[in-house]
Amino acid sequence: MSTAAHKSPFTDWTVVVPLVSLLALVFSWGRDLPGFAVALVALCLAGAVLAAVHHAEVVALRVGEPFGSLVLAVAVTVIEVALIVTLMADGGDKTASLARDTVFAAVMITCNGIVGLSLLVGALRNRVAVFNAEGSGAALATVATLAVLSLVLPTFTTSKPGPEFSTAQLTFAAVASLALYGLFIAVQTVRHRDYFLPVATEAGARKSDGSGGGDGSGDGAGDGEHAEPPTSRAALVSLGLLLVALVAVVGDAKAVSPAIEAGVASAGLPNAVVGVIIALLVLAPETLAAVRAARRDRVQTSLNLGYGSAIASIGLTIPAIALASVWLSGPLLLGLGPVHMVLLALTIVVSALTIAPGRATLLQGGVHIVLLAAYLFLAVSP
Repeated sequence: MSTAAHKSPFTDWTVVVPLVSLLALVFSWGRDLPGFAVALVALCLAGAVLAAVHHAEVVALRVGEPFGSLVLAVAVTVIEVALIVTLMADGGDKTASLARDTVFAAVMITCNGIVGLSLLVGALRNRVAVFNAEGSGAALATVATLAVLSLVLPTFTTSKPGPEFSTAQLTFAAVASLALYGLFIAVQTVRHRDYFLPVATEAGARKSDGSGGGDGSGDGAGDGEHAEPPTSRAALVSLGLLLVALVAVVGDAKAVSPAIEAGVASAGLPNAVVGVIIALLVLAPETLAAVRAARRDRVQTSLNLGYGSAIASIGLTIPAIALASVWLSGPLLLGLGPVHMVLLALTIVVSALTIAPGRATLLQGGVHIVLLAAYLFLAVSP
């Protein structure tokens, strides 16, 4: 994680912004806000997101990789789940597809946007971006399995009409998602932790073998690697401020969501665009952290962030939505349409071809960015 975050764990804005954002939540909760108030809350929301990134990086620097990526991925998913549940609780039937739209948007943004940007940055720096194919391949396989089980199968099941799971099917999907997520975390952090550590130094690995490869067992040396971690006290303070920032993000996003929904409706855009906006919002911390890691020759950390967020998004959101459906009224539409299924299939195939060699060039990064652009365009113009 960021060296700057360690050199100066706390600055005025990283302490003040979460508290101000939480105060904005208190004053805006349950009220119809005028335009200027919405703008102020949106500014607080943006500041809270940046503060959350900062404090997540401080905590991550303390616990090390791959735990650092896990901290931010779980934090982002908590935001996503809370937003989805709170919006669905108030939205009725018009939010029946919100969980599907947001989770699928998260998958496309992480697997194409975060991964594509990271590969572009890494390749621009060293001509070839190098990473561990073993760990990234395992993460991609988990993403693909979770996405198909939760987002594709509901379109084809027949127990209930429409792209919905029956109660038994939804329960199975929730348990399977949670089990796969737990298994992935165990493999990533304990049994095969070395598969998810950054290659020692990409430039050094290329010079040593002449190919840009690496043995995948590097210890993660790179810019900022030798910076000493923050103290336990500093990490605990950052953890507390991270929780405050996350609560503020969830609450402030809930406060501005009516303005987002009204803006989408007035522009004549599909309801799915709301899910895309939510996913873009909550994944902003991951994107910033992944690009920073890629700039420091730590592409594996970037991939951990991207694929880890996708896994957490499905593996935690689907069980949470399944539990919330007990008291939520209205249908729960999870199945994707034909266009989105094609985009998901193409993303999985392209990602597999990208990950398999353990190295990527500008071309692979550009292909993923084009896939994200196609998804965003088709979301606005289906």
